[in-house]
Amino acid sequence: MSSALKSVSARMFKFPLRSAQTIAVLAVSQLIGWGTTFDMLGVMGRVVAPDLGLPNEVVFAGLTVMMVVSAIAGPATGRWLARFGAARVLAASSVTFATGLLMLAATHGVVLYAAAWIVIGLGGALGLSAPAYTAVVEREGLNGKRIIAILMLFTGLSATLFWPVLTLVTDAYGWRIAFIFSAALHIFVCLPLHLFALPKPAATHTQGTAADTPPIALSPRERRKAFLLLATSTTLGTFISFGIAPSLIEIFRQSGASPALALQLGSARGVIGISARGLDMLLGKRGNPILTSVMGISLMLVSFLMLLLCGTSTPLLVAFIVMYGFGSGVLAVARALLPLAFFSPREYGLQAARLSLPQNLANAIAPVIFTATLDRVGTGLTLTICAALAALALVFVFMLAGMVRSAKQLVPSQP
Repeated sequence: MSSALKSVSARMFKFPLRSAQTIAVLAVSQLIGWGTTFDMLGVMGRVVAPDLGLPNEVVFAGLTVMMVVSAIAGPATGRWLARFGAARVLAASSVTFATGLLMLAATHGVVLYAAAWIVIGLGGALGLSAPAYTAVVEREGLNGKRIIAILMLFTGLSATLFWPVLTLVTDAYGWRIAFIFSAALHIFVCLPLHLFALPKPAATHTQGTAADTPPIALSPRERRKAFLLLATSTTLGTFISFGIAPSLIEIFRQSGASPALALQLGSARGVIGISARGLDMLLGKRGNPILTSVMGISLMLVSFLMLLLCGTSTPLLVAFIVMYGFGSGVLAVARALLPLAFFSPREYGLQAARLSLPQNLANAIAPVIFTATLDRVGTGLTLTICAALAALALVFVFMLAGMVRSAKQLVPSQP
């Protein structure tokens, strides 16, 4: 047992210095990036709204604006990543985020408030998730899967860190100073890290042509098909997970849980999801994003069917949140890694940014659609829709797996 634990520990924590440096830089910038933008309204939205004389829903609509703008800017970001490299794009995001946050600090009405979230949305396209993962792939190639999984662990902790920090700053100095403080973090912490602390991309001096070599050989037609299947399956997955997450407490209440139990179960989802994200970190190079996708979607599908068909009880609700939370957490890792199963490391940034367009649009509209569905037709039909969409996503992932098997039969294994 002791030797097994040592082996796992070695796989988790033994990194070359440049890899550890990449993790440290991007973990800090992603924590700040998510914590001061997407997560921020969780504690500041209802403080800002009365001072601006705006309804809460208008203030929280800033997140929808952010996700829509990030989605629209996604394809352009992919081209910039391919042309300029991730470090410069991430540096641009730091300046863009700071600008948007300073606009929020200066806002006195809805026009400047909306404009600020448009700028923050552009910053999200330039700096959140896909560009950071591209920075990893530029430096690690196809071996960057475990580092991406580690970064996703940090991303999941951003609200845990920044909610109390922003609350303390807001209580002590007011919400405008909290926005200025957030902008300062981007300029004085993230910007120098992106410009000076990231290691040089490995593809420029060690990987050579390997950076241009995809893991499997596909014809142009097959590449288009693979991209469409990737886009459809990942968009369906994110539509379900982002759409249901804000409504989990209401689903539990409608299923008979007490308010206290519903809150406990809903809060447990985040912890379970973060635990699931650690799975690929432990697997390292042996992780398979297609298999991970199948597992994640299957767990979500089973959780929906179980709650839909088996009645409701406390043990059943606990089993549901464990399966749903673990499935959605695993699926988040797979969504980031799937492009590496079909495209070369040098293409990763372009393809991941292109995939972010439908994914971010789904993130923006899914909570509204599922909230309306739950309020108007109840839990039963909502879970039925979720199960149907999960089953459809699973079919598309199986089609992707079939493409990989066919390609591997045609291409000799590389030594």
